[in-house]
Amino acid sequence: MVDQSLIEAEITELRAAQKNFTQIEIKENFDNILLDIANDVHALYDVYEEEYGKSVIESFFQYIIDTKEITDLDNAGKIIASYFIVFDKFFLSLAQSRKSRAGKTFENIHNTLFKMLKYPFDEHIVINGKPDFLMPSAQHYNRNPMECIIFTAKHSVKERWRQIVTEGTRGLGFYLATLDKKVSKIQLREMLKNRIYLVVPHQIKADYYSETINVLSFKEFFEDHLDPKVRIWKRNGII
Repeated sequence: MVDQSLIEAEITELRAAQKNFTQIEIKENFDNILLDIANDVHALYDVYEEEYGKSVIESFFQYIIDTKEITDLDNAGKIIASYFIVFDKFFLSLAQSRKSRAGKTFENIHNTLFKMLKYPFDEHIVINGKPDFLMPSAQHYNRNPMECIIFTAKHSVKERWRQIVTEGTRGLGFYLATLDKKVSKIQLREMLKNRIYLVVPHQIKADYYSETINVLSFKEFFEDHLDPKVRIWKRNGII
């Protein structure tokens, strides 16, 4: 299988190079850039996964032919059926690998783009957990946690949002970036009670969460939540 980090780096660099984005342009178009790159990577993985699956199946059939397990068409079906558990484990392994890669890929793409914006943050700081970004810094969090923003990226939400509460229970706000389209209304209400915002590309928000007050597009997060705090941090000499 292909190294996912190579694909991510290739696509991220390609888009930045082709469009020559400035930091302002990245921020203005963050929703579209993130979703486009994630879709491109997903399409590439589909191609690589299909090629890999075909090569494994081809090698398998060549093996049972070479070992003369299949002697004629009459016993071919029974021989192949006897390998059901092997096929089942193989496809399950592919599915699990796909989910794992999807999660890590989204986090890496999001975090790479986020760093390009040069916002003040400390990365992977241990509080009670380890959020991706603690803004503006761990030092300021230790001094005044209520002025800090805790930000984490996860491809799918499931129960991961509960980790954010433990990752910084004293922070100003908790933000979870995701591509998940299936967060339930019950989960979203629970998140709201715990001061957690979901941050998604604007198209996902429009299609799945348009009426939910604690779901933000990335543009809304920057303009209404992070940028105002940056101005305060600058005015108070924190950054």
